[in-house]
Amino acid sequence: MGDIDLMVEDDEELQENKFLMFKLGEEEYGIDIKRITAIEELPQITTIPDMPNFVKGVINLRGKVIPAVDLRLRFGIEEKEYDDRTCIVIVSVNNSTIGLIVDIVSEVHEISKNDIGEPPSFKNNSGKEQYIAGLAKKGEEVKIILDVEKIISNEDKAVIEQSSKG
Repeated sequence: MGDIDLMVEDDEELQENKFLMFKLGEEEYGIDIKRITAIEELPQITTIPDMPNFVKGVINLRGKVIPAVDLRLRFGIEEKEYDDRTCIVIVSVNNSTIGLIVDIVSEVHEISKNDIGEPPSFKNNSGKEQYIAGLAKKGEEVKIILDVEKIISNEDKAVIEQSSKG
């Protein structure tokens, strides 16, 4: 994805307070850039049987088999047909690599820790609040910062890791 300056640097200091922003529907979400290893056009996905519905299958990325998770489905958002703006954000989580399918990647924002508030404490049946690391104030807008470690539950991790062996 050539138009996004991902700034994946070896220098941790240059990555501090930087978040990759992307959209799912009308909402904009962010992931700490230190977790991201690549942003790719959506490749062919190989379906694996008996996976949770949000695991669309696996992709072959430069010889490595990586599970592909549709964040819309993971968050209980209505499924949408993939188009030329759909992409996959490759993240590193707990020594695993996972691809997160998003509607569109927008840009990298620098957001100070002082501008990120605690996630909401209310509970609902969707469990969606468990993925939220914080709410960032950017001008008049609020951006949802995700905790990538919590997007995939421990039970799901075991199933997904089994699927990507090979």
